[in-house]
Amino acid sequence: MEDLIRRMPKCELHLHIEGTLEPELKSRLAQRNGVSLPPQKPYDFHDLTSFLVGYYEGMSVLVTEPDFYDLAYAYFTKAAAQGVEYAEIFFDPQGHTSRGVPFDTVIRGLRRAQLDARRVLGLHSQLIMCFLRDFQAEYAMATLLESLPYREWIIGVGLDSDERDNPPAKFAAVFARARAEGYLLTMHCDVDQPNSIEHIRQALMDVGVDRIDHGVNILEDAALVAEVKRRGLGLTMCPVSNRFVTDGTKAPELLRLLEEGVRVTVSSDDPAYFTAYVLENLLTVQKELDLTQAHMITLQRNAIEASWAPPTVRQAFLDKLAALTD
Repeated sequence: MEDLIRRMPKCELHLHIEGTLEPELKSRLAQRNGVSLPPQKPYDFHDLTSFLVGYYEGMSVLVTEPDFYDLAYAYFTKAAAQGVEYAEIFFDPQGHTSRGVPFDTVIRGLRRAQLDARRVLGLHSQLIMCFLRDFQAEYAMATLLESLPYREWIIGVGLDSDERDNPPAKFAAVFARARAEGYLLTMHCDVDQPNSIEHIRQALMDVGVDRIDHGVNILEDAALVAEVKRRGLGLTMCPVSNRFVTDGTKAPELLRLLEEGVRVTVSSDDPAYFTAYVLENLLTVQKELDLTQAHMITLQRNAIEASWAPPTVRQAFLDKLAALTD
């Protein structure tokens, strides 16, 4: 089973590029840019809030276009070694523009790494621009407008950061404008947060998202599960990060969603902080649940079918999956 998981092509849909900042690269970039950091210790978190403190501190070392290139290419190299052939990558421009780093600097570094990863590693990827929900909606709208000259480099928009008192409805107008501009839509509905079911309802019914990130609490409302199935939407679960910020991996809930026919997927979230890339996440849920080969193939089929990949990339991926069972 482990050999199958290592060999099978992988599709990752929930990956924050800033969350791939390994401690070694963080220190190197800090030295390169003359950024003073407090004494460093291994990443250690016990909930979403404590994670975000370290996450935003890490961003401070990302200053120049080469920094963003190095960050992204390091992820692509690691992911390709684990069999990732297609990835949709979140980036948080407000985490950088709010401290004076131009939007253009961020996206050009990421874009150049994408092109090199496709050429050298054979890994296809697309960018999803996330808004930080603990900032004002007006700032999100301004960021959306700033992104438009780069529209062809960005497949969609998302919503992340601290969900407390920051419901999807706060950003409804921003997401409506994003859809009008041709972006696809996704939103974080984090695990075991206050008002989680109402936030999932808003994302589905009021905003009309094309996918939901995390979203495991949807199991508390059968009608919402039915709606996700009716629309064929994907839910991007991140088992190892769940274990850091809540009471476990939520693997049993993942199995329930699989058995109910929901397009649930497995991704790594912020792998440098949670010490688990997509391979480790897949191995974790397989061992915890004793999943079969059919389950593991279904998780990857769900991922590519829930993705926003071009048809040729999607079909090539599905063909490789089918070959595993021939």
